[in-house]
Amino acid sequence: MPRLPRILITEEPTVYHVISRTALDGLPFSAMDKNDLLKRIRQLSKIYFTEILGFCLLDNHFHLLVRMFPEDHVSTGELEERYRLKYGKESVFPVGKSDELRRKWASLSEFVKEFKESFSKAYNKRNNRRGYLWGDRFKSLIVEDGDALLNCLAYIDLNPVRAGIVEKPEEYRWCSLGYHIQSGNRDDFLSMEYGHGDMDVDNAERLRLYREFVYETGVVDSGKGAVMDE
Repeated sequence: MPRLPRILITEEPTVYHVISRTALDGLPFSAMDKNDLLKRIRQLSKIYFTEILGFCLLDNHFHLLVRMFPEDHVSTGELEERYRLKYGKESVFPVGKSDELRRKWASLSEFVKEFKESFSKAYNKRNNRRGYLWGDRFKSLIVEDGDALLNCLAYIDLNPVRAGIVEKPEEYRWCSLGYHIQSGNRDDFLSMEYGHGDMDVDNAERLRLYREFVYETGVVDSGKGAVMDE
């Protein structure tokens, strides 16, 4: 059966709900594994043209809500800074590959592929195993800013509650609400630009309003995403 075509918007910033599951049976990801996966997402989010809005890392799959920016999102100077952040301060920026780097770092598929592949290698080494770690190609759904984004984010954050792991999402440190509450959004990893133009408040108030939304307003299922090539 042929693969479904990618559903991507490359000309303007676009939010995607990404879902990927392991190919392994049971619940193979430990606390160490989830910490490692989160670290890799955080590191690469500083390189790629991304904003991470939310996430939830579970024992056999993850959800990620990410805004991808087009190739012209950063200046040449910032592109060089990101290159040195990835390859070291003494690395020489390859001027002739600027366009190639822009295409790569503006790509959702490349972003997800890179952190999944690096995590797979580390996981296999830790567990003395070989072979595939992830199942089918990751799924993604384009999410509109505003109410749809907030509904999707709440859906993601409520995963550990629905799974019976915790009673409140902020008790689970591997979801975005838990990350906000427990770490104070360390390193400003998570963006709070939800696409509500009338939400003219500081981040502390945005977090309070979002938390209130999760508990009082309720959420809708985010639906099934389109399968994407990796």
